[in-house]
Amino acid sequence: MPRASVWLRHSVAILAAGAALASAPAFAKYPDHPITVVVPFPAGSGTDAVGRIFAQQLGDILGGSVVVENKPGGNATIGANYVARAKPDGYTLFITTNTSHSAAPFLNKNVPYDPVKDFTPIARGGNLPFILVVNPKLPIKSVQDLVSYAKQHPGKLTYASGNSTGIVAGATFADRAGIKILHVPYKGTPQAMTDVMSGQVDMMFTDVASSLAFVQSGKLRALAVSTAARSNVVPDIPSMQDAGIQNFDINSWNGLLGPAGMPKDVVEQLNAAMNKIVKDPATRKRFTDLGFDAFSGTPEDFAAFVSQQRDLWGKMIQDAGIAPE
Repeated sequence: MPRASVWLRHSVAILAAGAALASAPAFAKYPDHPITVVVPFPAGSGTDAVGRIFAQQLGDILGGSVVVENKPGGNATIGANYVARAKPDGYTLFITTNTSHSAAPFLNKNVPYDPVKDFTPIARGGNLPFILVVNPKLPIKSVQDLVSYAKQHPGKLTYASGNSTGIVAGATFADRAGIKILHVPYKGTPQAMTDVMSGQVDMMFTDVASSLAFVQSGKLRALAVSTAARSNVVPDIPSMQDAGIQNFDINSWNGLLGPAGMPKDVVEQLNAAMNKIVKDPATRKRFTDLGFDAFSGTPEDFAAFVSQQRDLWGKMIQDAGIAPE
C-alpha cells in the first residue's frame, strides 16, 4: 500500500476518534443541579431549624443549590418513604431523627420501608436534647411536684406529643413515675407546644431547639431534660436522675441519609461536608443557640448506630407498653 494511503487512513482514524470524544458527554461534577433535602416534620420544628442550617452549609461547601422540602406526617414515615423510593443519585437526601428510623417501625403497624435496607447512611448530625415542659399556670415547679399532682388527680393531666420521642418519653415517664396521664397526639411540635402554652394540654416532652425561647420568655416551664445526665446545651435544667426518676434516658438523634445504593464517591463527598459543618465554630454556635449538640463521624459508624438504635427503641416502646397504631 502506498505510503500516502496509509497516512490518509491514520489521519481519518485520528479525526474520527477526536470527533467521538468531542461529542461524548463530559463527566458531571456533583452537584450539577439542585439537591433536595427532605425534612419529615413541619416548618418551625427543631429538626426543620437544624436541617435548614445543614442545607445552607452543604450548598456553600458543595458549590450548589440545596433546598429544604418539608414532608410531615405519619411519625415521619411519609418523608422517609418518599426518600426511600427516590433515585439514589445524591439529589434527594433526608435529614431525619430517631422518629422515622428507630421508633416508627414499632409505633406504626405498617411502615412502607425498611429503615436499614432502604437507605444509605451518610453522616450523623448530632443530638437534639428533649425537655419536659409544663404550662406555667399549673402549680408545678419540679418533676416531683408533677408526680404528686398527677397522683392527686389521676388521669386528669394530659401530655402532648409532636413526634415519636415525645410519645415514647411521655409513656416511659408515666410508667417510671407510676402515674396516669392522658396522651394527646399532634402531627407536629409547633401546634402541640402552642396548646401547652395556652393550657389546652398540660405538658409535653419537646426538643430544646423548638422550646428554649418559650422557656426563656416564661411561656413554658422546663422541669427536666429527658436524659440521665444533664445536657451541655442546657446545663441549668436538671436531668431526670437529678429529678428522682431512675432508669430514664431518652435522646433524639439527627442524621443525613439518602436512598439505598448511592454512589460511594457522592457519599464520601457529603460525609466530608457534614464533618466540616459540625467543626466550624460559627456554625456550631448557631446549633448551640438552637439547643442542638452537633457532631458527626463516618458513614460506617452511622450505619452501625442506626441499626443499634432501632433495637434500643423497640425495647423502650415495648417496655412502656405502647401498642402500634
